[in-house]
Amino acid sequence: MKNTKNNELAVCGFSAVKTLEKLNGEKIRRLYFTKERAPLFGGLCKKLAATKRPYNQVENSQELEKLCGSVHHQGVVAMIEMPEITALNTSITTNWVETKQNAVLLDHIGNANNFGAIVRSAAFFGIKNIILPIDESQTSITTSTYRIAEGGMEFVNIYSVKSIPKLLADMKQKMMIVGSSLNAQEPCNNLKTYTKNKPVLLILGNEENGISKETASYCEHLVIIPFFGMNQGEKSAPKVDSLNVAQAATVLFYELQGGSK
Repeated sequence: MKNTKNNELAVCGFSAVKTLEKLNGEKIRRLYFTKERAPLFGGLCKKLAATKRPYNQVENSQELEKLCGSVHHQGVVAMIEMPEITALNTSITTNWVETKQNAVLLDHIGNANNFGAIVRSAAFFGIKNIILPIDESQTSITTSTYRIAEGGMEFVNIYSVKSIPKLLADMKQKMMIVGSSLNAQEPCNNLKTYTKNKPVLLILGNEENGISKETASYCEHLVIIPFFGMNQGEKSAPKVDSLNVAQAATVLFYELQGGSK
């Protein structure tokens, strides 16, 4: 939940706040917690007091719900300055190429919970770079994103781009551009092999429509997660239309980082 007056974002959820405290505690402007959570944040309260930043034990959980706009606060809310997403530039992408860092491009992922789950998986598999288009249909960093990411937001870098086609045209010869598509024939098991000469720019598509046709036209490979029976030559469709994009991301990140052989 955003506090536009103070330009703040509420971070809630025990793991999210604890990881924030451990890695980027200086970002916390104010802290609120229930009596039950108080013993677990004593160290943070001392640090906040030392820098004259306020903290408060609330009377009931409803107060936390008002602060963060969610019943899923898990007894603690930290207020931070509204995160600014770094605009992607050539110096950043050049560094990715030189150090062979993979990156993930989200092609208009609209659900904040899905975004949070993707961030969590990216952090788990050591993928540090996530790119978002600047567009109303693309979710951004929210309270839900932080909570669902379970601390993963502290381990990834989020970048923005104004134009996906322009980015892909620029990265065509520099990174291996790979898209996930239900219409693909190539299994995602091959993902790791693409990183031999170049880092991979992996594209995940919108929850309903997948990656756009224009985006797909820039991809050197389109891959699919094999459904049950697909590898045995079955021609029938999968039992459900597709995996949730966050579930698919977990499988693809696993393969990208060298999961199955």
